[in-house]
Amino acid sequence: MNRFKKALVMFMAAVMFLTLSPVGSFKTEAASTGESIIDYGKKFMGVPYVFGGTTPSGFDCSGFTQYIYKNAAGISIPRTTDQQYNIGTAVSKSDLQVGDLVFFKNTYKAGISHVGVYAGGNMVLNATSSQGIALVSLSNTYWGPRYAGAKRVIKEAAEPVTVTPSWFTDVPKTEATYTAIKTLTDKEVINGFEDYTFRPDAKVTRGQAAAIMNRVLGLKPEVMSHFKDVPKTYRFAYDIAAIREAGIITGFDDKTFRPEEEMTRNEMAAIIQRAFDLKMSQTAAASVKYSDVRADHWAYEGIVTMASIDRTGLFQGDKFYGTHLATREAFTVAIYNAKNAN
Repeated sequence: MNRFKKALVMFMAAVMFLTLSPVGSFKTEAASTGESIIDYGKKFMGVPYVFGGTTPSGFDCSGFTQYIYKNAAGISIPRTTDQQYNIGTAVSKSDLQVGDLVFFKNTYKAGISHVGVYAGGNMVLNATSSQGIALVSLSNTYWGPRYAGAKRVIKEAAEPVTVTPSWFTDVPKTEATYTAIKTLTDKEVINGFEDYTFRPDAKVTRGQAAAIMNRVLGLKPEVMSHFKDVPKTYRFAYDIAAIREAGIITGFDDKTFRPEEEMTRNEMAAIIQRAFDLKMSQTAAASVKYSDVRADHWAYEGIVTMASIDRTGLFQGDKFYGTHLATREAFTVAIYNAKNAN
C-alpha cells in the first residue's frame, strides 16, 4: 500500500471512530453543592483527629465541617458543634440529602457533642477520634444509637451562601444561662455583636458595667463630669455619673473611674447587691458555702446573696473564684437573678 492510500485509510478510520463513538456518554452532570463538599472532604480521609483542630494538619469534628463547607462551597458556618446545631433547617433522617449536617449526642459529653456531613448511602463523613477523617454508617452500633438529628444549611444557588443565624451562635439554646441572656438581650439591657455572637466569656469593664446597670435602673445624674478620666464625650459618661451618684460603682482616691479596667467577680457581686438593695438572709448564709470566701470578706454578703438567688446554676460549686474577672455571661445572669429575686 502506497503512502497516499495508507493515509486515506487512517483518515477514514478516524472519521468512522468519531462518527460512531457515543460522545454523549462522556457528558457528566454538574455536582450539587453537597456532593462538591463531600468530594472535597474525602481528600482528607485519614487526616488525624486533633481536639480544637481546624486545618488539614488535624481536625476536630466541627473544625472539619466548617473547613470543607467554606473551602468547597464558600459557605460560612459557625465554629463549634453547639453553634452549628443552632443554624439551618431541621430535616428528618428519612429526608437526608448529601451535604446535610448530621449530629450525634452523648459521645464524649452529654447532649449534642459531635457533627459530620451526610455523604449518601447511609454514610456520614466526619472526624473520628479513632480513625481521623472517615466514613461511618448510621447503622453502626456506636453511631446509630447516638444519632441526634440533622440540619440543612445548603441552598443550591449560583452564588456562595452565608447562613444567618436566628440566635447567638455561641450560646446554645440548651445552655442553662440561655433564658437569662435572651431575656436581657430582648430588653436591650446587654447586646450582642454584629457577627451573631454574644461572647459569653468576654470580660466586663467598669464602664460597660455602669452602662448595663443603668439600662435597668434608668438613673439620671445631676452632675455629668466628676472623674478626670471620664470626659463628657465618653460613651458611658452619663451612665457612669448616674451610677456613681447612686453609690453603686464609685471611683478611686485619685479622682479616676478607670472605665476600661475589667472588674472581678467580687466587685460584680458587691455592685449587684448595692444596685438592687439585696439583703442577705440567714438561710442564704447557712446554705451558701464557698471554700474560698470567708465570712469577713469585704464582698461576703454580696457573694452569698447573689449565689442564693441564682436560678441558672452558674454560681454553684464549692468555690466562687472572686478574684477572677467577671464575664458577660456571669454579669448577665447576676442581673437577671437580681431582677427576679423579689
